[in-house]
Amino acid sequence: MPGYQLKHERISIAGVDDLCIRSLLDRQQFADPRGDAQALGISSAAWPLFGLLWPSGRQLAMRLALRPVAAGERILEIGCGLALASLVGHRRGADITASDCHPLAAAFLEENLRLNRLPPMPYRHGCWSADDPQLAPTRAAPDGQQFLADRYDLVIGSDLLYERDDGATMARFIDAHAQPAAQVWIVDPNRGNRSAFSRQMAARGYGLREERLDQPADARNPAYRGRLLVYRRAPP
Repeated sequence: MPGYQLKHERISIAGVDDLCIRSLLDRQQFADPRGDAQALGISSAAWPLFGLLWPSGRQLAMRLALRPVAAGERILEIGCGLALASLVGHRRGADITASDCHPLAAAFLEENLRLNRLPPMPYRHGCWSADDPQLAPTRAAPDGQQFLADRYDLVIGSDLLYERDDGATMARFIDAHAQPAAQVWIVDPNRGNRSAFSRQMAARGYGLREERLDQPADARNPAYRGRLLVYRRAPP
C-alpha cells in the first residue's frame, strides 16, 4: 500500500481457528494524501493507532470467544480499529457489526476478511465526537460508508477511555445505539478516566460489574493488567 508499511501476523485466540491479521508495521506509519483523516479530526499522531493490534483488543477477542453465540442477538464493536474481536465473533457465527471513525478501518477489515476466507461482515462509520449521535451526522462518512444508525443487544469496545470526556460523548453514543436491556463490555487497561465514564453510564441507568483481567506474561504475550467493565441497564 502506498504511503505506509504493513505486516502480517498470525493471532491465536482460544476457541477459534488462528487469524491472519494485516496491520501497520508500527506507530510511525502515516498517510493521508487527500486529508480524509484530518477532515475527521484525526491527527498525524493518532492516525496509525487504528491499524495496530493492542493488548486490550486481544483481551476483548479472547472474552468474546468464550461467550455462547445467541440466536437473534446483534453485537456492535465500537472504535474497532483492526476489529480483532469482531473477526472472532464473525468466525464463530455471531451477528456482529464493526464500527470506527478512521477512513481506512473498513478497507483493513475487508482485507482481513479476505485473508481469513471469511464472508463479508457489516461495517459502519461511527464517531462519538459528533455533536449529537442521535441526530443526523453533520459530516459525510468516508468514501460513501454508511453511518451507524441501529441499536444492538451487546456493545463492545477495548481501550477507549484514553481521553477525558467531560461531555460524556461516548456514553451518549453508546446509549444511542444500545437496546433498552443491552449489555456493554469495555475492556480497559486501568486508565484514569474509567471512574468518570462509569459515572456517566450510571447517569443513564447502567449498573456496573467489574472483572479483573490481570494475566502474567507467557511465551506469546506480555503481562496484562486491566478490567472488563460490564454495564447493564434494566429494561423499563
